[in-house]
Amino acid sequence: MAKRDYDGPILEIDKLSISFFTRLREIPAVMDFSVMVQPGEAVGLVGESGCGKSTVALGVMQDLGVNGKIVGGTIKFKGRDMGEMSADDLRKIRGSEIAMIYQEPMASLNPAMRVGKQLMEVPMIHEGVSEKEAYQRALEVVSDVKLPDPERILKSYPHQLSGGQQQRIVIAMALMANPSLLILDEPTTALDVTVEAAVVELVKDLGRKYGTSMLFISHNLGLVLETCDRICVMYSGEAVERGDIDTVFNKMRHPYTQALFRTIPLPGANKTERPLKAIPGNFPLPHERPRGCNFGPRCDYFEEGVCDQGHIYMEDVDKEGTHETRCLRWKDIDWDAPMQAEAHKGRAEIGPVVLKMENLKKYYEVAASALFGGGEKRVVKANETLSFEARESETLAIVGEPGCGKSTFAKVLMGLETATDGQILLDNRNIEQTPIEQRDTKTIADVQMVFQNPFDTLNPSMTVGRQLIRALEIFKIGNSEQDRRERMLRLLDLVKLPREFADRMPRQLSGGQKQRVGIARAFAGDARIVVADEPVSALDVSVQAAVTDLLMEIQNEHKTTLIVIAHDLSLVRYLADRVMVMYLGHVVEIGDTEQVFAPPYHPYTEALLSAVPIADTHVEKKSIVLEGEIPSAMNPPPGCPFQTRCRWKSKVPGNKCETEVPPMIQLASGHQVKCHLPEEEFRQMEPVITIAAE
Repeated sequence: MAKRDYDGPILEIDKLSISFFTRLREIPAVMDFSVMVQPGEAVGLVGESGCGKSTVALGVMQDLGVNGKIVGGTIKFKGRDMGEMSADDLRKIRGSEIAMIYQEPMASLNPAMRVGKQLMEVPMIHEGVSEKEAYQRALEVVSDVKLPDPERILKSYPHQLSGGQQQRIVIAMALMANPSLLILDEPTTALDVTVEAAVVELVKDLGRKYGTSMLFISHNLGLVLETCDRICVMYSGEAVERGDIDTVFNKMRHPYTQALFRTIPLPGANKTERPLKAIPGNFPLPHERPRGCNFGPRCDYFEEGVCDQGHIYMEDVDKEGTHETRCLRWKDIDWDAPMQAEAHKGRAEIGPVVLKMENLKKYYEVAASALFGGGEKRVVKANETLSFEARESETLAIVGEPGCGKSTFAKVLMGLETATDGQILLDNRNIEQTPIEQRDTKTIADVQMVFQNPFDTLNPSMTVGRQLIRALEIFKIGNSEQDRRERMLRLLDLVKLPREFADRMPRQLSGGQKQRVGIARAFAGDARIVVADEPVSALDVSVQAAVTDLLMEIQNEHKTTLIVIAHDLSLVRYLADRVMVMYLGHVVEIGDTEQVFAPPYHPYTEALLSAVPIADTHVEKKSIVLEGEIPSAMNPPPGCPFQTRCRWKSKVPGNKCETEVPPMIQLASGHQVKCHLPEEEFRQMEPVITIAAE
């Protein structure tokens, strides 16, 4: 059990300031930051990338590297000032008393060492226990983190486990020494939504079982709501609001917290009636912070001569001092005033069918021993009889876990792969067997893609303007260099980037700005269809709203068909007109957004909806955690692809689920599911997400 030898706050950070020193200047990363974590409590630290969340965590671990230095304030762990501890004391505390779980699990695991040995090292080094006892402890902890067949897992190497399993092993490793404080730095960002739900459930259970205090760093407000007791909101190196979850979510008293919530697609947000509101302007660089309030230049309530004078301190909102804000004007603001409606955009009329897929199949033949190319050949059925239509000006969302075949379908559509069977019709022309090198310029320009990671899709040695002109040259658009330059500048206008960005290199742009360049390039040839593969998942929440809004605006103007591949169902609900749910190569449900988000559901859709963290205290959600891993596409289960994880299987008479692939059945006009469940069972399904009355 967690070490219970201290009754005061486990972690006490008081007026902490951390700077990084370069040859040119001192860069203040964290200023005047305070937070407290009590025994058994989980505190969420939220804010955009670059606000200093991870720097605080590294400060607690006393691991700021050569250039980082604590220049003010204190960090106390169980009442002891960590700044005054010797290197030996710190070594004893790290890993045994304070453990940290990082964003990328493979960065914490040794690829050349079996998992069991890595877990056993922790108590053997920190507590000097015997190998036999360490093995028993490792077995127990691996069972605690709900991994199947613990003995097999302990004998495995990290690469033999899935991403979700690796992250559970990292959590198990952190728990091996029963730490008093667990720091989780974006522990689920690299995971899929259903795995994330299971890991979050696990973290909560383990917190209760071991009585461990937690500092949970995240940019996802929904996750913080589900895992934490209190929250601290950070902006540009400072804490701007602190309080318990209910108070901060429902009675926020800082303009930044309010602005952050307005960028999130909560239930009820609607792309035409109630659009999201992006935060204007950009996050300030550490050496370019404004005078007075850091958030001032982006704040709706900024007052000259008040908000831009001197240092602004935290103020108590309530008498007890449990809710604090760093805002001079919080008493003057009408916090209950409705959000000013954005200009009503209307939406383009959905037009004729542009893209049609009929029984598309994509199979890959791989060697059973992929590493050495030996052994029998196996077939991977990446896409199995995909059929759907997409219309002009329509947004179709494709959702599902990794490995379900979303990206394979996108590759076949783009011509990077050719279909095994079935057909793809673009404006009634068959393109499924035409690889990209044989496609004519118009077809290439007509089907374009916006990728998930804007950092990898731009040429680092070419200016932004040159990259856009290059796309125009390939699409044979414009009669002269001057003509193309003018069109390139209009493309920058289209994605709301200043024209002077034409001469900038990609490294000089933020993530959101790079993604806008990616969108400009996709629309350079007046694309008919744009496939957006997780277009905002690598971006901050405040930037996500702006990029989403931009895609909608361009779609309206150009009547583009948008195919969005996403796992964030809140975004899908906000953005999509129709939704297609995929599992293990099959389409298991398709319908318009309202149909897919309301019962009756396919059992897999039901589980996906339950997994989405929603940052709203009025939302009540059924908890359906999927047991087991996604089966391998190389060795799918017989019968229904979802039967190994389905909670409704017992309701189907006989063993149909295990022997027959279900037919596509029509539940309502345009709403189909692939399932054996009898009709009366569908009728009894209850909503997964309900909004409680206030």
